[in-house]
Amino acid sequence: MMNQTALVEQDRRGSAPTFQQHWNIMTAEQKMSFYRLQAWGYRLLFVRSMPRGPLAVIAQDQELAALTADGELDTNPQIVLRGQ
Repeated sequence: MMNQTALVEQDRRGSAPTFQQHWNIMTAEQKMSFYRLQAWGYRLLFVRSMPRGPLAVIAQDQELAALTADGELDTNPQIVLRGQ
């Protein structure tokens, strides 16, 4: 029988969620903020599930930013990405 850790690792190596799957996780406030930020060249990278609600990680060029569950923009997020 596979333990929980092995199951999580297997899930992480599977296919990446689609834009639509990330979009569906976002709050209405995040979606409204992101819609406005797209005009400035921001793109949605992924959404993380956090204790305070979903955290949408976005980028403009090579600069990371995040949208909190209430749609507030954080241009200096404390995010650790795998592979960096």
